[in-house]
Amino acid sequence: MHAQITYFDGPRSPEEIAAAEYAGTHRIAPLVATFGNVQTYVLQRDDGSWFTVTFADSEQTLRDIQKAIMSTELLPGEDPALLRGPDRVELFPVVAMHD
Repeated sequence: MHAQITYFDGPRSPEEIAAAEYAGTHRIAPLVATFGNVQTYVLQRDDGSWFTVTFADSEQTLRDIQKAIMSTELLPGEDPALLRGPDRVELFPVVAMHD
């Protein structure tokens, strides 16, 4: 199992947050779901900083998801000026899990 942490640094405006939420719900999440056994958690701070933690069976799956997201076309009404890309992306092997 591997994990990816994607960082979107703040501060972000309410419009940027709304645009990111829309993209995540309507474009990105359905795409990620096509990859099978993948779980994503979204964490957000008050300043709009956003972190996603995604778990997949392999590092290659995470890389394939990255490539797929970057190649999708925006949906009607999405404004690219409001959709900043990630500030950084880190990949890690998962070495332990505790319930």
